[in-house]
Amino acid sequence: MTLPVTPGYAPMEARVVAALPTGPEWQYEPKWDGFRCLAFRDGDTVELRSKSDQSLTRYFPEVVAALRALRAKRFVLDGEIVVPSPDGLSFDALLQRIHPAQSRIDKLSNETPAVFLVFDLLVDARGTNLTGKQLSDRRERLEAFAATQLKEQHGVMLSPATRRIAEARQWLAGREGTDGVMAKRLDVPYATGERTAMVKIKRKRTADCVVGGFRYATRGKLVGSLLLGLYDEDGLLHHVGFTSSFTAEERKRITPMVEKLAGGEGFSGRAPGGPSRWSTKRSSEWVPLEPKLVVEVEYDHFTGGRFRHGTKFMRWRPEKAPSQCTLSQVAEARREAARRAPPKTGATRRTTRRRTRSGSDSGTRRR
Repeated sequence: MTLPVTPGYAPMEARVVAALPTGPEWQYEPKWDGFRCLAFRDGDTVELRSKSDQSLTRYFPEVVAALRALRAKRFVLDGEIVVPSPDGLSFDALLQRIHPAQSRIDKLSNETPAVFLVFDLLVDARGTNLTGKQLSDRRERLEAFAATQLKEQHGVMLSPATRRIAEARQWLAGREGTDGVMAKRLDVPYATGERTAMVKIKRKRTADCVVGGFRYATRGKLVGSLLLGLYDEDGLLHHVGFTSSFTAEERKRITPMVEKLAGGEGFSGRAPGGPSRWSTKRSSEWVPLEPKLVVEVEYDHFTGGRFRHGTKFMRWRPEKAPSQCTLSQVAEARREAARRAPPKTGATRRTTRRRTRSGSDSGTRRR
């Protein structure tokens, strides 16, 4: 490609925060329930790339056709691939599109066609690189691009944006097909690969985690729980909790999928602890996996380096790279926990020191 921005370019990322930021420097957008995607067009060549720089082109031929049908011959767009349904947006239908069989992809592209919702313009129709310009300028140019290019195009649509906090609060309260709000700084350029210019506010507190291991159920040779990990700044994968909210049918489907990855590195940082006085030998055993699978889970609190309780399995995230599953996702939850925590009394501090010296908290140590 001869574009000034080509595949391999890292999209701007977001920090998770608890509340909508306010001020004239912010623009708000719906957080769509789909696959983040950068779309590159150079003449007849169209390439779709996920946030982890995986090619999505073969999975969404209808989106490729819609982009190729635009009059502009050169551009780079940042947006979200979604699948509309009668009940809003269907993430399950979107997941089904990541399939090895081309015949299956072609069938679903007709039955459940995807749409590309555009929220940023990185290279315009004249081939000008806009990534160094402020979002306020890029948004103005994107709206002009949409007015001329997307007017009668249903496969590529402009995602709405507002600077009104009241409208953003309405989106956060429950706009169909969204799971929160994105807030972006108007006064900064495109922050490729960084989390400095954009934050996300979710209705549910969720995190994308790497499956670093699993435990078998007490009875039967089926998965009982998946062991979850998040990477730190040094690239170490730390065990942070588990999820076990599966039906019997889901356990049957999951078991062969994880068993194929058995024997991998597992957790390179903190690993699941050994037996405690409450656990049986069977419940303490776990199987390390190659860190390739990513899941999204819902949680309530994150304290002491782990989810306080078992998490709720939400969905698989095949479009995400394991390396993107970092502790930064739970940073805000950790700060909230610290703010809520009562000050330690002298007795509490002494108990904590004794517990640390005795090593009773085996779940936080590397085995």
